[in-house]
Amino acid sequence: MTATIVLVHGAWHGAWCWDRLTPLLDDAGVASIAVDLPGHGNDPGPFTDLHGDADRVRAVLDGVDGDVVLVGHSYGGCVITDAGAHPDVRHLVYVAAFPLQADESAANAAAELAAAEGVETPELGLANAMQIGDDGMCTLAADGVAAYLYNTCDAETQAWAARQLCPQPLATFTQTPRAVAWRERPSTYMLCEQDLGVPAALQRILARRCTNTVTLPTDHSPFAGRPDLVAPTLIDLARN
Repeated sequence: MTATIVLVHGAWHGAWCWDRLTPLLDDAGVASIAVDLPGHGNDPGPFTDLHGDADRVRAVLDGVDGDVVLVGHSYGGCVITDAGAHPDVRHLVYVAAFPLQADESAANAAAELAAAEGVETPELGLANAMQIGDDGMCTLAADGVAAYLYNTCDAETQAWAARQLCPQPLATFTQTPRAVAWRERPSTYMLCEQDLGVPAALQRILARRCTNTVTLPTDHSPFAGRPDLVAPTLIDLARN
């Protein structure tokens, strides 16, 4: 039976970020669901934290009839690490994402992993574009969106993304997952070679935790710039 693909966006994004990918899945006859995490996209909120985001994904999984391929982009990898222990999940896909250990958060994983491995990674330039508010929320400067998340995309795509981004609770970056699903399920890592948000050197370390690795010649957002490269792997996983 063909699995349903459930798509979980990263920080600041919403289900809208998958809009160029889902038609390719539809054309292949593969059902998909793009989730809005609380407060993101078309969800009215309120915002929550990593655990609340994972609970939202679990609720979506509860409503799916049959097996699921669970996909997480960037911070969404933290979410699927927590939520992906759901019994209907048969495969996890991390797109330039964080398959965390039980004692890791998105905030500390990058620096600590690189240091432990003796690997030099460029400072996450994305941090330079983050604007921290007194309310515990973080937004991105528009030029940072283009420079670090969509750096190989055309200007129209960069503008399309920038105008739809929303604030992100800082708490989501500092919590650890309640489950480590990639230890229980097969997984695929989509490594984005031209990523300036999560450098490829760091992704190579993270990818070792997954069963398989697929390398893409893209920036941090292949679902927008090159959905044609993302879809075949997801279709194959859903069918097999």
